[in-house]
Amino acid sequence: MAEKVMVTEEGYNKLVDQLNYLKSVRRIEIAERLKAAIALGDLSENSEYDDAKNEQAFLEGEILDLEAKIRNSEIIKTSGGDMVQMGSKVTVKDIEFDEEETFMIVGSTEADPDEGKISNESPLGAALLGQAVGSKVEVHAPAGIIEYQIESIEH
Repeated sequence: MAEKVMVTEEGYNKLVDQLNYLKSVRRIEIAERLKAAIALGDLSENSEYDDAKNEQAFLEGEILDLEAKIRNSEIIKTSGGDMVQMGSKVTVKDIEFDEEETFMIVGSTEADPDEGKISNESPLGAALLGQAVGSKVEVHAPAGIIEYQIESIEH
C-alpha cells in the first residue's frame, strides 16, 4: 500500500498543473530535441542525442512521481475548532526575540518555508499540531531550543 500524501487543495491543484505542463509542453519540447539530434546523423557519437535521451528519462521519472503523488494524495480538510491541525494558519511569537511569524501547516510535499508553508513533519510543525492559542511550545532546532507562543489560529 502506497503512503498517503497529505496536501491542501491548492497543493493538489499545483501537482495536477505541474503534471499537465510536463506531459503537454515538456514532452513535446524534448521530442523535438530528439528529432533534431537524430537528424544530425550518427547516434553513436551524438552528444545532443545522449543529452536529450537523458532529459527524456528524467522527465518520465518526474511524471511517474507526480502521478503517484496525485493518485495517493489526501486533501487536507480542516474541521475548525481551536486547535492547530493540518491546513491551519498559525501565528507564533518567538519568546526570546519577541518576533511574530505566520505559518501554514502542510504536508511535506508542498512545504515551502519561503512561502510560510511548513511541513507537519518539521520540528516546528510537529510541535504546533494539537496546540491551542496561548500554548507555549519548545522546538529543538540546530541552533538550540526555541520557545514559541501561539498567538492565533486560522482554518
